[in-house]
Amino acid sequence: MTKTWHRPTLWLAVVMAVGAVGCAVAMVLDGRILQGASVWAKPFKFAVSLAVYSATLSWLVSLPHRGRRWTSGVVTVIAGIMFVEVGLIAVQAGRGMFTHYNSSDDPLNQFVQITFGTAIPAMFLANVALALVLSFQRFARPDVRWAVRGGLYLAILGMASGYLMVGPRKPVTAVDAEGREVELVAGHSVGVPDGGPGMPITGWSTTGGDLRVPHFVGMHGLQVMILLALGLAALGVAERVRTRLVVVGALGYGGLFALLVWQALRGEPLVHPGGTTWAALGGLALVVAAGAGLALRSGTAVRPPVRQPVPQR
Repeated sequence: MTKTWHRPTLWLAVVMAVGAVGCAVAMVLDGRILQGASVWAKPFKFAVSLAVYSATLSWLVSLPHRGRRWTSGVVTVIAGIMFVEVGLIAVQAGRGMFTHYNSSDDPLNQFVQITFGTAIPAMFLANVALALVLSFQRFARPDVRWAVRGGLYLAILGMASGYLMVGPRKPVTAVDAEGREVELVAGHSVGVPDGGPGMPITGWSTTGGDLRVPHFVGMHGLQVMILLALGLAALGVAERVRTRLVVVGALGYGGLFALLVWQALRGEPLVHPGGTTWAALGGLALVVAAGAGLALRSGTAVRPPVRQPVPQR
């Protein structure tokens, strides 16, 4: 491990990766089903997602910037909350119980719900604080700087979209993996019950809207923006041009996120978009293409080759 990376989040990424492998094994060995999927599917998906997110935060905090001790503390808080969150999800999976929106009066479940209700908003605010600190100072190259800023705000939007799942709706009675009837006070599906036909691995609904789609896409905008900046640099695109392309990419990704929220709220499945959704997506693609074209025309797109000095004879 390099000394410059943030240790708590780096170790959390390792723990999450190991946990994901454990959950994958459990899915094979444990045949219990919860809403049409293995009881271990949810902790597996969360572990994979947060392994990537925590590794990204570890690298991000390593970038030289003012107040690094403070941002390191904020990210340590985020890491602690993510560890507790996935740990409690795994505990509930082992018990065959619903993790989220579960109104059961079971004492441990009540503890889980209270912890989530406190810890998740705290993690959201910690991410907001991190984004604000990095919004008002210079660090790294301009393209990386704007990728980090745009990515953090996209991740915050993704987290915020999770609150759409707890909007006012009629409670639904469901049966957990142990055959217990439970009243669920919220859910992620729109227009159809949770637990219906879904896509492989993700489980996203194929018959109705699913708010987990924009939630996931938004949260991982941070990784997409950083990879875009690093990829453009690897291709030799000039710094000014790739900075503008990163900004265009962040705005386009934000548009895609908004489109996915709109699609889900209309009860439309991701894999079966209607004509209106296709039209909106086409319009977004045209706007992004135009923005990218303007960015490429703004200057030399590729860095000029560095001339090596001719040795004197």
